[in-house]
Amino acid sequence: MTTTTLDSPERRQTEAAVPAPSATQVYVTIHGHFYQPPRENPYLERIERQPSAAPFQDWNERIYAECYRPNAFARIFSDQGEVLAIVNNYEYLSFNIGPTLLSWLENHDPEVYQRILEADRLSCRRLGGHGNAIAQVYNHIILPLANERDKYTQVQWGVADFRHRFGREPEGIWLAETAVDQETLRVLIDEGIKFTILAPSQAEACRPFGEEEWRVVNGGQIDPTRPYRCFIEDGRFIDIFFYDGPISRDLGFGDVLNSSDFLAGRLGQAVRGDFRPSQLLALATDGETFGHHKGSAERCLAYAFTQEFPRRGWQTTNFAHYLSLYPPQWEVCLKPVTAWSCCHGVDRWQADCGCGGGGDWHQRWRAPLRESLNWLRDQLAELYQTAALRYFQDPWQARREYVEVILNRGLERVNQFLSRHQTRPLRPQERADALRLLEMQRYSLLMFTSCGWFFDEISRPEGAQILRYGARAMELAAEVTGIDLEPEFIARLEPAPSNVPQFQNGRRVYEELVSPAKISLAQVAAHYAMSSLFTPYGPQQSLYCYQTEQVDYHKQQLGALTLALGQVNLTSTITWESQTFTFAALHLGGWDFHCCVQPTQGRGRYGRLKQKLLQTLASASAAQVILAMNDYFGAQSFSLPNLFPAERQRIMRVLTAQTQRNLDQLYTQVYRDNYSVLVAFQRDELPVPPEIQVAAEIALAHRCDQILEALSQSSEDGVSPQSLTQELEAIAQEARYLNCRLRLPEGQAILERLILEGLQALLPSENPRREETSQRLIQLIGLGRQLNLSLNLDRPQELYFYCLHPQRLNQNSADSPALVALGQALGVSLV
Repeated sequence: MTTTTLDSPERRQTEAAVPAPSATQVYVTIHGHFYQPPRENPYLERIERQPSAAPFQDWNERIYAECYRPNAFARIFSDQGEVLAIVNNYEYLSFNIGPTLLSWLENHDPEVYQRILEADRLSCRRLGGHGNAIAQVYNHIILPLANERDKYTQVQWGVADFRHRFGREPEGIWLAETAVDQETLRVLIDEGIKFTILAPSQAEACRPFGEEEWRVVNGGQIDPTRPYRCFIEDGRFIDIFFYDGPISRDLGFGDVLNSSDFLAGRLGQAVRGDFRPSQLLALATDGETFGHHKGSAERCLAYAFTQEFPRRGWQTTNFAHYLSLYPPQWEVCLKPVTAWSCCHGVDRWQADCGCGGGGDWHQRWRAPLRESLNWLRDQLAELYQTAALRYFQDPWQARREYVEVILNRGLERVNQFLSRHQTRPLRPQERADALRLLEMQRYSLLMFTSCGWFFDEISRPEGAQILRYGARAMELAAEVTGIDLEPEFIARLEPAPSNVPQFQNGRRVYEELVSPAKISLAQVAAHYAMSSLFTPYGPQQSLYCYQTEQVDYHKQQLGALTLALGQVNLTSTITWESQTFTFAALHLGGWDFHCCVQPTQGRGRYGRLKQKLLQTLASASAAQVILAMNDYFGAQSFSLPNLFPAERQRIMRVLTAQTQRNLDQLYTQVYRDNYSVLVAFQRDELPVPPEIQVAAEIALAHRCDQILEALSQSSEDGVSPQSLTQELEAIAQEARYLNCRLRLPEGQAILERLILEGLQALLPSENPRREETSQRLIQLIGLGRQLNLSLNLDRPQELYFYCLHPQRLNQNSADSPALVALGQALGVSLV
């Protein structure tokens, strides 16, 4: 056990700092570790569709809808199911949110992002300047397995990201998987971190200040109701909180979140009657527990924070605030290398330890994967050190501060960064190479994201993702230095056995899941060309992480053939490299596309191509057009599968739209022709032939979608919304009579949008049509119920609660009966 001596100045100073307690008090801190791994495609900086997250686009969106947003607007309901209050749980939770997740949230839902920042500001105000938010190591690397340089960068980037977002210095930090060793503690202390949070199983022994004998606390026996001080070899220290293990496990795997009464009752069992001046009931779990893993658990928290805990006289606080009131009076010695989710130290991220496994699958792939990436990291570091000296005064200082650019990739910020670090003014190509090198280092950090080893198979999405980051790092290295590390890296992956026969080993995983996912700049140009057949681009427009500048564009259609040709300049917003491409994209009708691109080689040559292709198109010969394209561009071509997934899937929907319209018409005719038959079966309570039932449901849903679309355009088209609404009500009645279940995903989205827009129109208090608009919204909400749609009214509820509730407007309910009725329709209590 490594500690300072008992008479060290640091320990004497610590003992003198303990304030005299004023009164016995129970404090409660519930910590949520909110985190999602970086999922962005390294070539596009965008998360691609993940089918397993359906009906959402990806897992970030799904967990956002189930957890991150509900906790920002957590409901407290009356016994009648009406909304009594809306609570920002982040104002009461102690929390860390991973930088990569916060970056995604900032773009995906600025409102929720701002609620999180505001919650920290409010908690600072409530708790003497100590906010609920703490930092996190940047991209969830297992720090004991990282080299020293990466340890520091992970903490420095995490702190810089926190400072940028929350506007203050973090007092504490969350370690990925709470993985810790002495070297990690030293890095935290060097970077000014005051405390961290660990599992009780990570403590080896403890003792009060002034005592020589250590008390062994193996098996998680340490008392979690007090903070501890951990000294390192040089006498410096960091404070540590241990969460209550049994109750924290119950949060994730028990039923204590079923109600706030259960939660408070379980916490009450941990209150100690030893007459100490204070005690802290500290819990910690994955933040996603509150809503994603445990549906509606955010409601339990909201009521506990605002009602149940105050009723029992408990104060909700955070670790930093508690530490300011009650500094440690005990010190702790930690086990050498530990984490909260592995009982074998940190072997879950480097060995076949069994953690995270199940059934017959092994994890023998973990060690070769770790060794391969360690080798790659070291190779990339050598290349960086050598190449970056041409551009940066101190390459590693430039890497440490590169987080400033990651947080703001605007050209002005990039230029400021480069002017501060460059050895001399850089030419455009040199500037691009300098940024490539820094991006190479960023990916060398991302490829160690812990999730890549957490589960039981290398070919899972998490394993493939970190390999994609490694592939991108090697590609950037080759672009700058000309050195190709990929062949040896792939060979080093071969000893990593997969549990899936299709993949065999890490080499096959790389070849089948990583290599095909690489994207060249030419493919970006091809995507632009083919998508322009369906989506008109402006003169300048964003396309993923590229800026497009349309140099020339011409589109011509002849019969089933459509030809787009032109020139586009692509500029990466990551490295700011630019290149101009000439393209030609031919749509032959249906699913057939032929696209060619190449770097532009001069205006004259492009002019001749343009003239020849347009003349050839006039002959209406697709074969001749393709031959002319191949003659100019060469044999390489692109087709529909080469489009990036989101746009490819959108175009697939466009291409099938006509088929769907034809089928809708067919089903509608079947329904009309057999309406009397359907009614007869229903009258005599006989099973309806499924072919007729399906035709009726599709026909009625199709008509419903058409009217809802017309309703959304009624203000522009001059159509009476009232008549359309009455027609929808008639369809709903017909569907009920015929026992038809209507599937209306698009129609439901339209109805939800109309309700939200209607609420927004009510905000100006002088709105002369407030009563009329309120009545129309009540009708739309009722229409959703008649159509058996599970309308998501969260945002309308929030808008009403914060901006239109009669009590907030200081209005008598009798003065605005329609507004009151609207609140009732939205399910908001007016008490």
